[in-house]
Order: sequence, then structure tokens, then C-alpha cells
Amino acid sequence: MNVMTSARVQRSFSRSFQSYHDSAGQQARIAQQLAQRLSDLGAPNSYSSVFEIGCGTGHLTEALHQHFSLENVILNDLMPEAIETAHLWGAEYRSGDIRNVAWPVQQDLIVSTSTIQWLDIPQDVVADAARSLAPGGWLAISGFGQDQYAELVHLGSGSRAPGLCGPDVLAQALKAAGDEMEIVDLWQERRKLWFDTPQHVLRHLRKTGVNGRAAQVWTRSTLAAFCEDYNRAFATPQGVSLTYHPVWVIARKRP
Repeated sequence: MNVMTSARVQRSFSRSFQSYHDSAGQQARIAQQLAQRLSDLGAPNSYSSVFEIGCGTGHLTEALHQHFSLENVILNDLMPEAIETAHLWGAEYRSGDIRNVAWPVQQDLIVSTSTIQWLDIPQDVVADAARSLAPGGWLAISGFGQDQYAELVHLGSGSRAPGLCGPDVLAQALKAAGDEMEIVDLWQERRKLWFDTPQHVLRHLRKTGVNGRAAQVWTRSTLAAFCEDYNRAFATPQGVSLTYHPVWVIARKRP
């Protein structure tokens, strides 16, 4: 994510901060699934140090507190508004682009969900997380794969996140970080949401801020053309589709 892109993403998510938590149902579902899967895989029930990258409005923060006992939590996000999440959960807050933020070291748990796709090279964050874990620590990071918003890509949208990648790419980043990391789980899913009209798709994207890289300026004619093209390509009796392609890696650092 270059400086211009980073600023654009920050503005987009800041505008949608108040609507994001209730509108981003898929991101909330992924956060709950990631926390549950971490628990199911035998991760410890309590952690004395936790670092979350891209906490946003707190979907994953809340899910982790539901499943685990957490102490000394540090939250990071690009949006200054996310300090509200830190205050809510009594956590320390480190604002800014994760590539420029001081990472805490020797963490027992490092997590992130629905964030790394906004980075040009998400593998770097995965590798940094591995290096920042304490021996025996756990890592759980999710992003989105190449089929994310496939419908918009088909229509030539500029909102495509730069760091879309499969779970194999995340696994390779961990392997490159050293043989101390044991990959416990790799997962991906393709899931279609259905909307009544293309306008409802755009409204969904606007409320969740996920069009953060788009430079599209809508006029009546461009909106009409977009809706016509979307309906022509993707209209079904169920409505029009929008594809989500979440991926994740869960790993443990050997003691």
C-alpha cells in the first residue's frame, strides 16, 4: 500500500466507521470463525500478551474476549477512530500503518482479520508476526483471496485490494520466516451474497468502507451503465451476487 493508497483507504474507512460494525456482516462472521477455530485447534485458554493488527470496530477483539482470557492487549489500526475500540476493551492503542508501527516483541498471540489484503505485500506482515511471537505463541491471520468481489473485477472496478492472495501464500511467508513456525490450519471459502439490485451492492460497499481504493466518481450516466452491466452479467432469480473469498492461516511457534 503506497502513501496515496494508504491515505485513501484511511479516509474511506473513517467515513464508514460508524456504519461498519453493523454493516460488515461477513467480516464479523469471519472474525467469529477465526476465534472459534483457534480455540478448536487447542490454543491456550489465556494469553498474557496479545497484539491485534487492524482492529477496526472490534469484531475480532470481541470474538477473542468471548473465547479466551486476555491480558496486556495492544490494538493497532490505520484509523484514528479505532482508539474507541481500544478504550472499550481497556487495551493499549498504536495508531498507523502497520508497516510503520513499532511491533511489540515476545507476544503470546498475534491476530488480524480482514486487513492484510490492503497491503501490497501481505506476506511481510505475516513474517513480521512470526518474528514477534514468543516461543509457544500462536498466530491467526485472515485476509481475502483472488476471487474477492469477482463481479466488480469482471466489470473493471478499481476497488480491488492490492494484497489479495491464497492461504498458500500466507503459508509460504511463514515457512520463509524460519522453521520455528508450525502451520496448524489453512482455510479458504468462496461465499456469495445476494442483493436486490446493483445499487444495493454499492450501498453495502459504501457502508463497510471496502471500496477504499476506488477513485470512481459516479454520475447519473456512469451509475446507470454500471447497473446495466452488472445486471446483464450477474442477475439471477435470487438477485445479483457479490463474492467473498476469505482465507486464513493459523500457526504456532515451537517452544
